[in-house]
Amino acid sequence: MKNSNSNISAAEAKTQKLRNQAAQILPSLAVTLTQLGYDKVSHQRISQQFLNQQQDNKITVYQGLTRAEHSQFGCVMIKWALNADNDDDLSNVNSSFSNDLNHEITVLKTLSTSKHFQNNATSIAPALLSSYKSCLQVLDSVYRLTFMVMPYYKNGSLAHYLRQNKIMSNKQKYHLIVQSACLIARLHHHGWLHNDIKPSNILLEDFAPNDAENSKVTPRLLLTDFALAQRFNEIKCDKPAGTPAYLAPERWQGQGATMQSDIYAFGIMMVEIVTGNRPFKMDEQKSNEVLHDWAIAHCQKPISKLPEAYQPYQDIVNKALAKRVEKRYKSMEELLADLKQL
Repeated sequence: MKNSNSNISAAEAKTQKLRNQAAQILPSLAVTLTQLGYDKVSHQRISQQFLNQQQDNKITVYQGLTRAEHSQFGCVMIKWALNADNDDDLSNVNSSFSNDLNHEITVLKTLSTSKHFQNNATSIAPALLSSYKSCLQVLDSVYRLTFMVMPYYKNGSLAHYLRQNKIMSNKQKYHLIVQSACLIARLHHHGWLHNDIKPSNILLEDFAPNDAENSKVTPRLLLTDFALAQRFNEIKCDKPAGTPAYLAPERWQGQGATMQSDIYAFGIMMVEIVTGNRPFKMDEQKSNEVLHDWAIAHCQKPISKLPEAYQPYQDIVNKALAKRVEKRYKSMEELLADLKQL
């Protein structure tokens, strides 16, 4: 009980410190955005991470999402990162949110210039409306500011949609699954892995009439958050990166990302769409070794059987979530072919 109270106090202290820092950072950021032509600035989220934690001098990186309006772009979402404007401090940092954001900007630029993704019918990611790098003065500190601008999607993410629409018809769930699979298949077809497939990284672009559902509607989807995306020819074996609840067994074992690791994450998401729950659950607040427990769940726990109403998906789920890569689907096209047989 004593440890629990101390942990709560530490968490509260950390939260309060972040609030105090946000109170300094966000007004300066809003001024900069206003000077660049953005109005009605509304900060949605701010968080922080620490780099070089093994050294005495930790580097703090702030990151966040801000909603705004622009005369040319309309309503937008701005994804930003701030870190200390000191190249010497950052020279030994292998991975930071700022670097991730620069990488994501590069990926979106590549996708947006591809001839295959230049119309709404084949687009798989939000349009990159603008990107910007500068310095930001906050009291006595100078930060490097990086941000990118994307359209704001009022319908939010697939995760939000699933929470708001707990009662959906089987056909609606099927359409969500097939559309998500098509997005990933198109990304793979053009040489990219996403490496963080999950409902919160799929946006609802808009709604299209579904004549099979008595005027109900089915959303059109887009992939987002390409911070971990990799080209097939740039795969490295390193520590697992991504969201633990969706991370394939081989990634926990130090192997590099593959199409099969994206397929595994999609398999987790597929169960989540049809049943409302992921196949493996974890109460992270009660676990002393969260990552170890997630690794055990993915590498050792059997795949639970789907409720009777969703039994047609069982073989597809089993093959998508096979523990051994060689028993998993070889491609999203192969998985899609089975989906279309349902």
